[in-house]
Amino acid sequence: MKYSLVILALFTLIISCSNPEARKPIVRKTSSFMNESIERNKMLNKAENAILLQRIKSDTLHSYINSENGYWYYYDISVSDENYTPVSGDEVFYKHEISGLNNAIIYSEEELGTKSYLIDKEELITGLQDALKIMKEGETVTFLFPSYKAYGYTGYDRVQPNQPLIYTIQLLKINKLSENENN
Repeated sequence: MKYSLVILALFTLIISCSNPEARKPIVRKTSSFMNESIERNKMLNKAENAILLQRIKSDTLHSYINSENGYWYYYDISVSDENYTPVSGDEVFYKHEISGLNNAIIYSEEELGTKSYLIDKEELITGLQDALKIMKEGETVTFLFPSYKAYGYTGYDRVQPNQPLIYTIQLLKINKLSENENN
């Protein structure tokens, strides 16, 4: 028994020490997947933009502004042009409400409460990051965000995947960068 184990171990050692054989690389064609994904996203964005443009066209009460960042907005309460808009590092305090395009409230202002955000220093959905940078203290602005500026293809809690959203944001206070450095 002892010799058979030694012979088996020796045989295994001899077989395992044979010439190494190179493995063939695994070829994955990601370009076709990526191209399909890009096309699918283009179609989704085009469909969402058509829906948002239809909503804008049917809303005769407001004058929408088309941002260069891919969303639309209008001012509920506008403040004079002389006021300060936040820059990187400034702390802003704001309230907001999130609705679907059917005007059904997803998250109410009371439910969300007052929020603070350090401009460009904390994570936040890209639409809200962009929106807070163009607002002035005391303004209330309504934004129409396509899903890629909100929660995208994953959604979040009560927000469905690929759901365009309406954000009504009230900017309460801006703590300027210079004030933040002194504290």
